[in-house]
Amino acid sequence: MHLTLQQLKLFESVVRNRSFTRAAEEMHLTQPAVSIQLKRLEEQVGLPLLENVGKKIFPTAAGKSMYAAATDILNRVADLKREVESLKGEVRGPLQLSIVTTGKYFMPHLLGHFLHQHPGVVPLLNFTNRAQVVERLMNNEDDFVVMGQIPEEENRLVAHPFLENILAIVAPPDHRLAQRKNLQLEEVIRERFIGREPGSGTQMAFNRVLKKKGLTIVPYMELGSSEAIKQAVLGGLGIAVLSLHSMRVEQDAGKLVILDVAGFPIKRRWYAVHLKGKKLSLAAQSFLDFILEEGHRVLSS
Repeated sequence: MHLTLQQLKLFESVVRNRSFTRAAEEMHLTQPAVSIQLKRLEEQVGLPLLENVGKKIFPTAAGKSMYAAATDILNRVADLKREVESLKGEVRGPLQLSIVTTGKYFMPHLLGHFLHQHPGVVPLLNFTNRAQVVERLMNNEDDFVVMGQIPEEENRLVAHPFLENILAIVAPPDHRLAQRKNLQLEEVIRERFIGREPGSGTQMAFNRVLKKKGLTIVPYMELGSSEAIKQAVLGGLGIAVLSLHSMRVEQDAGKLVILDVAGFPIKRRWYAVHLKGKKLSLAAQSFLDFILEEGHRVLSS
């Protein structure tokens, strides 16, 4: 069989995404181009590799064998590229990261400083929700991911804490509780509370505090990102738990204030996480070392 790496990449993407459309988007190709390449791959093999069940695509028996081989080959090629880069001693090449959405408030600053030192590195950033970050982590799709809540499968993972993630209850400066001191959480949650969608690391941390105190809350509304929640608080729709990283500009401008609530702020950590046994490229290892050693200084300056 005369297989190409492009065919293997396309096949792996289709099987992983269970979709020609998503694979085409991921590979920056048209859907017909993906279909043609996979048809040629099936002709090489002499057996069907994919089948439609309902509205989803699944590998056939031959397809499962091909997927295992494709994954192995692509991983070996990636390892080879990393070894060659290390031997050259040049910090360059792609840096693939997935980051929970709140990370957009600090990761570009860290990356900008790093790229100033290593302009040959090509960053490929994916800011998305926690569920997608966890999925990509478990599928080994990135050099590493950045998140505030480590998945339960932590025995399979290596997690590097590199930055404090401080969560506080925030409100507009004219809110009736803004000037009060030593507020009790029982009183605060009676206000109109704006929450994150289920599965958010911030929401999970807040829910643990509520559970520990035997409290429950019915959010006034639930929004899908820290930015949306911040804008809702700025608009006077309610109060919320936010990472201080996401509101530094608004806090400095006096547009948002931190409520003085007993037990808050909650101090957590940001983590760089990858699977155990993963060999990081020189670019990825260099960036990891940079955020571990310089991250706090860069963001404090």
